[in-house]
Amino acid sequence: MPKAGRAVTILNVVTAVMMLIAIGMVFFYAPQEKTMGEVQRIFYFHVPSAWLSFTAFAITAVAGGIYLATGKQFWDQVAYSSVEVGLVLTVMATMSGSIWARPAWNTWWTWDPRLTTYTIMALIYVAYLMLRQGIEDPQRRARFAAVYGIIGVISVPLTFFSIRWWRTIHPVVIGNGSASSEGGFDMTARMLQTFLFANLAFTFLYVALLVSRVRLARLGERVEELKARLLTA
Repeated sequence: MPKAGRAVTILNVVTAVMMLIAIGMVFFYAPQEKTMGEVQRIFYFHVPSAWLSFTAFAITAVAGGIYLATGKQFWDQVAYSSVEVGLVLTVMATMSGSIWARPAWNTWWTWDPRLTTYTIMALIYVAYLMLRQGIEDPQRRARFAAVYGIIGVISVPLTFFSIRWWRTIHPVVIGNGSASSEGGFDMTARMLQTFLFANLAFTFLYVALLVSRVRLARLGERVEELKARLLTA
């Protein structure tokens, strides 16, 4: 087995173990929240997936900037792969948030400022994928996508700070001193430990998915190169 493949395998195993530990901590270590009860445990999956979606789109912008500066195709692959992983995390955050919202807010969905800006952010990156599909020339596609990814990242801080700028029912998880937010709760020591470990586990999950997706993109590029050689032979 090549060294790179062995490293990816180790990363995947570590990620799987950490996710299993995180699930165990969520259901058997963290205490039940007094007001919301068992449904509050979704919090440990919802928040990390949302935060990592922000991270994924920010990395897309950084990778796009590096591509524009260096012209190396690898960074375009990182940017593209990070968007795909980010959208998967966005779907996870949206679905878990809806399940949590039903008993907490008595509705599956509301056009709360956070949910509205989060939806806009997701649509921006769906459009990113559509843009790439509409351009055939690889270099031109990569340049346009890099610029779009840098501009599109503006939606990330807009979404993150929306619950601090506008009145919202969505709670502020960290630094919950805002008078304009409702529905927050205080975490006990075991809740905080579980929350932090869940974030770490989801970070490993993001990295593992990103690495695997970039490897797949590089393999796809090699296949296309081989096809081109066969056609010109």
